Amino acid sequence: MNEQPARYRSLFISDVHLGTRGAQAEALLEFLHDHDAETLYLVGDIIDGWRLRSSWYWPQAHNDVIQKLLRKVRKGARIVYVPGNHDEFLREFCGLHFGGVEISETAIHEAADGKRYLIIHGDIFDMVIRHARWLAFLGDWAYEIALALSTRINIVRRKLGFTYWSLSAWAKARVKNAVNFIGHFEETLATEAKRHGVDGVICGHIHSAAMRDFDDFTYINTGDWVESCTAVVEHQDGRMELIHWQAFSRVLNANRVPSKPPLWRRVA
Repeated sequence: MNEQPARYRSLFISDVHLGTRGAQAEALLEFLHDHDAETLYLVGDIIDGWRLRSSWYWPQAHNDVIQKLLRKVRKGARIVYVPGNHDEFLREFCGLHFGGVEISETAIHEAADGKRYLIIHGDIFDMVIRHARWLAFLGDWAYEIALALSTRINIVRRKLGFTYWSLSAWAKARVKNAVNFIGHFEETLATEAKRHGVDGVICGHIHSAAMRDFDDFTYINTGDWVESCTAVVEHQDGRMELIHWQAFSRVLNANRVPSKPPLWRRVA
């Protein structure tokens, strides 16, 4: 990791799901060490209240993430926490500050280039969450199984010299219903941005990182820190960038056996 963190104007992170075994807390700590910003937006599902209600799981690394964020506040960073469906218990405290962290239902972020973005988790546009919560809980259980399988698959991949890979993210990109849902979600959020009179929306919820333009509106999804380990940063000139940390993380690729070069290169 770098001695001095890269400095950005803003940093956007969502869907960490602290309190679950799938949370890549160590990788996030590594990322936060290497990346700093004047303003950090936590775009929902940072803490997984759903999982913690059913069984308590809170290792030291999860506590370290909270402490790391609070340390950034003490050093002068502004942190805005926009709750999602898994940490919806925090919505009762919107408008309040905890340890210097602002809790807000939504937020409007003005970038350095003058563009205005609606910051929202996005679960209110998920019809399953709104009208069939039992199905959402069932899907959450199935998701945990997929993550457990991913862990075992990645042990084998590292031994073969491959980088980190997510089974659930792969399935999302190939299952027709999932692809259709993601497409509809993106279009709906773009419409919501237009209704608010802003230039774009920055959200999370569906664990599918993306940056797309819809009729002069920009849709940005920060992804997650369970499957893809992604975040969005705003450069000092207002340019937004999606960072895929899994390719750079020493934590995620620990004990990886370097793959052998092609035979023709060894012969040469």
